[in-house]
Amino acid sequence: FWRGRRVTSMSLRLPGTLLSYAVFVLSAGLAAQVVSGDGKTLVLLDNPNIRDTHSVFFRALADRGFDLTFKTADDPGLSLIKYGQFLYDHLIIFSPSVEDFGGNINVETITAFIDGGGNVLVAASSDIGDPLRELGSECGIEFDEEKTAVIDHHNYDVSDPGEHTLIVADPENLLKAPTIVGKPTEKPILFKGVGMVADPDNPLVLDILTGSSTSYSYFPDHPITQYPHAVGKNTLLIAGLQARNNARVVFSGSLHFFSDAFFNSAVQKATPGSERYPKPGNQELAEALSRWVFKEAGVLRVGAVTHHPVGENTPPAAYTVTDLVEYSIVIEMLSEGRWVPFDGDDIQLEFVRIDPFVRTYLKKNGGKYSVQFKLPDVYGVFQFKVDYNRLGYTHLYSSTQVSVRPLQHTQYERFIPSAYPYYASVFSMMAGLFIFGFVFLHMKEKEKAD
Repeated sequence: FWRGRRVTSMSLRLPGTLLSYAVFVLSAGLAAQVVSGDGKTLVLLDNPNIRDTHSVFFRALADRGFDLTFKTADDPGLSLIKYGQFLYDHLIIFSPSVEDFGGNINVETITAFIDGGGNVLVAASSDIGDPLRELGSECGIEFDEEKTAVIDHHNYDVSDPGEHTLIVADPENLLKAPTIVGKPTEKPILFKGVGMVADPDNPLVLDILTGSSTSYSYFPDHPITQYPHAVGKNTLLIAGLQARNNARVVFSGSLHFFSDAFFNSAVQKATPGSERYPKPGNQELAEALSRWVFKEAGVLRVGAVTHHPVGENTPPAAYTVTDLVEYSIVIEMLSEGRWVPFDGDDIQLEFVRIDPFVRTYLKKNGGKYSVQFKLPDVYGVFQFKVDYNRLGYTHLYSSTQVSVRPLQHTQYERFIPSAYPYYASVFSMMAGLFIFGFVFLHMKEKEKAD
């Protein structure tokens, strides 16, 4: 799993002087950059016929403004990096059976592409080769062996030839994240391909579509002699990953999932009384996944950040303890190629000095979020911090450092209520001394008179 952490934690330890230099430069420049949705996309195919059998999916991408470059995966002229710059913004790998990528593309350059902020869509099949298996391992996904398939004897289509590998996946098995999978639908999903399992120690892996409790992954034409690679809902049909630099990767165990045939074929479970659907939900799900993985959806950014004492318009050089402060931040979301105000009700602000002293929800006020709160009675160097990390959205982080000083000597109250007992003790002692002196002198004069 240490190799899987390399992608998710943006490590730059890759062999080769040129590759290491390229990754270093591009990670610094691209990790903080958010891809605006459309861009140059390299599509690697097993053979040119896939361009025709998956034409609906590719046409939808082209209609949304993507510049698609189609090449076979073993083309000797392939290249992702040239003169230290990435040539493409996104990468689509529809070549599950490739054994060696052509040109200077290999698993290491693809992981470097992800470390640099690039997005990757991968579709596999039962004929999966070693490069895709290794790429999945780098991202915390483990594919089953070659020639295996996901099998479900209770949820298969009526047109299945008898191996029960043409799976009808229920929409209830989709990840509950509309930003990733689109709006809820009742249409089932057609799937035929290899199964996957996620590394349980990798919190960045997303189980986008899982098999049912009766599914498993094994060789369709062999009797079961050992425990399957994946069983039940642990069987992943589609998985995703959002790395710590907000790069996104989607793995589909089925290349057929994106095909025109699966987009347009009727679907019905083989169990008696099952409803027949004229079309499955593959096309809608494929479009939603492509929008998410290529950063057309779920992309957030920070706009203007302001803070100042209540009643003023500019921040001071340093705040004073117990000041009443107003903080505001503008958060925008990419929608249909335009930045629009983000609508959220769970954004928190922390006022931090090593540990948070104040944690409060921000209230939406027009196109920005703001809150008023009282500074703690503790001085030091603090930060206004917004750290928003939600499923399906890019990681949003904003930090503003300020100083908080103690009260000046002229700012203290002249008479502090908490010091009234001390004031009383002083005056009572003065009064007692006066009375004692008066009594003492009076008694002494009286003795002399006697």
